[in-house]
Amino acid sequence: MRLPSIFLLIALLGLTGCSLLPDQVDETKEWSANKLYSEAKEQLAAKNYEKAIQYLETLEARYPFGRYAQQAQLEIAYAYYKFEEPDLGIAAAERFIKIYPRHPNVDYAWYLKGLINYNRGKTLISRYLPQDPTERDTYNMQTAYDDFEQLMQRYPDSIYAQDAAQRMIHLRNNMAEHELHVADYYMRRQAWVAAANRGKHVIEHFQRTPSVPGALAVMARAYHQLGADDLAADALRVLKLNYPDHPETLRLTGATGLAVEDQSPSFWEFW
Repeated sequence: MRLPSIFLLIALLGLTGCSLLPDQVDETKEWSANKLYSEAKEQLAAKNYEKAIQYLETLEARYPFGRYAQQAQLEIAYAYYKFEEPDLGIAAAERFIKIYPRHPNVDYAWYLKGLINYNRGKTLISRYLPQDPTERDTYNMQTAYDDFEQLMQRYPDSIYAQDAAQRMIHLRNNMAEHELHVADYYMRRQAWVAAANRGKHVIEHFQRTPSVPGALAVMARAYHQLGADDLAADALRVLKLNYPDHPETLRLTGATGLAVEDQSPSFWEFW
């Protein structure tokens, strides 16, 4: 009969014991804004991004109008980027741009947005295993390109402008190459119109990229399959004129020896 009472006593002691445990101590409770910021910077340097984010967010909450608050927002965006939380990093950078559009470091916020989108989707595995970025969807590439373009247009003298310009070239080349991957997919499935349109898209939107001769070759092949030999000859003629030594030029015309100005479609019989 006493058994239930014993169980009740144990339960009460357990509850009492829990109430006697000390509350978790907040180590930052007495820290100044300067202390929070310096500790956050130390954590960033040590690559302890989660702890850095904690300190920076505490700084923002306690001292929202202090001289460290603005810089803390930029540091938070960077910390989220390094902590592989791209959406939170983008949100922090955009919030900074919206609140402080005339801040002397707002160019960095634009650059950081581009950098986050530039590296978005790159997993830990992809860092160690070969992966062709041109085979991925181009949405993040285009978004990063747009971010860097905004930086270049708004702040052409920014210290980040040169790096942004180089990344834009790389992104543009990758997006053009992606179009060729899609065109090749259509060619292998004999979707000639779709393939020709992809090649045309490269010519119209990605001039001066390494993918242009490949796009011309795709157009020549696809138009020939469609029976549009005049268009095919035009594509090949442009290819020969601008890229006479390109492998695609030599492969398509090597057996014929046609001159650039020759518009005869008869070379197709030698394909």
